[in-house]
Amino acid sequence: MHEAGAPEANAPDATASEGNAPDANALETNTPEANAPGVNTRKTRTHASGARQVKGTSKDARAVSTTAPRAAARTAPRAAARTAPRAVSTTTTRAVSTTAARVASTTADARAGSSVPPGVAVIGAGRLGSALALALSQSGYPVVALVARRAARARLVARRISPRPLALAATELDSLPDTVGLILVTTPDDQIAQVAARLAAVPAARGAQPSRRRRRVALHASGALLSDALAPLGQHNFSLGSLHPLVSISDPAGGARNLRGAFYCLEGEAHALAAARKIVRALGGRHFSVAARDKALYHASAVIASGHTVALFSLAADLLARCGLGHGRAREVLLPLLASTLDNLRAHAPDEALTGTFARADLSTVGRHLAALRDVADARGAIAIYALLGERSLQLAARRHKFDPSIVAQIARLLREASGASHNE
Repeated sequence: MHEAGAPEANAPDATASEGNAPDANALETNTPEANAPGVNTRKTRTHASGARQVKGTSKDARAVSTTAPRAAARTAPRAAARTAPRAVSTTTTRAVSTTAARVASTTADARAGSSVPPGVAVIGAGRLGSALALALSQSGYPVVALVARRAARARLVARRISPRPLALAATELDSLPDTVGLILVTTPDDQIAQVAARLAAVPAARGAQPSRRRRRVALHASGALLSDALAPLGQHNFSLGSLHPLVSISDPAGGARNLRGAFYCLEGEAHALAAARKIVRALGGRHFSVAARDKALYHASAVIASGHTVALFSLAADLLARCGLGHGRAREVLLPLLASTLDNLRAHAPDEALTGTFARADLSTVGRHLAALRDVADARGAIAIYALLGERSLQLAARRHKFDPSIVAQIARLLREASGASHNE
């Protein structure tokens, strides 16, 4: 504010230099010697430097009046010259500083790549790939290409995404656009290495643009494999990593919803991990990492928790259907039971959440279960599963309850005998 007002404050001086009478009178009026009482009785020095001393009467006052404009004419240009450059210099410096700050900020954003997500190509338009493409497009990531084994499948999924990405068949990888900065390989595990080798040979992967500042990223979505499955792409300026969502996906729309807020296991090189974390944040999820040597073990735990739960539910529904209920009705009856079990697991540790026969160490009921399963045709697998998980359940229950050791021993023996018999059949 002060700098902007400075030229206006100096305007009267500039006018005075042109000999404008009102400004000269103003200078005279503001001269203490002219206004002071008794000016004609004492010596007075004029306002302007170099003016002579005067005495006395109205003649002396006229001398002051005559001298003041001349002094103003000499003084005003020098004052304006001293003041105006300061105002202009301050304003200019502020403008230059502001521009420099904006340029620095823009450069920093460009280097960090934080403002504009990279163009994404999803290779593998199955359930996971389709759900990821849909979720990313809804979270601000530009999905520029979608590749499936058949072009028709890629087009079907692409229609769900706006703006619509390029839909390609697996044989059309050469048509990938060179705007791709992030490749997500969501094929089955045993195809990832082959896909990476083929991608490394296409122009979009090999032809890194000289102006490209950000290193490109390739991620696969396998829970069991390490990022080195993508090694061929690492030779073409790609940082390699893996991003595995711990979520069950059965269709694109439902899967896209489930991906938001899910847990993700991340692994790989530093730049790829940073890109993967940005994806997780965009999806509102949470992430963690495991040691490379534990990746397969981690995935086995996920399969037991999810896939094996589905298999167990299928076996339970089949057994219930043998009791006279249809398969649809059996699922309807068992689903609330499964849901209440999950609720218990959310609220309690497994040894607290366990209920039923083994939580009570009910020896007689275990015996009846095993007898009933032996009478079911083709139930050998069911007996083995019941026996194996029964042993685990008994161990959990023993953590919280002090059962009669002889009862626990008898249950364990029944389970081992049933399991052995089922394997020998």
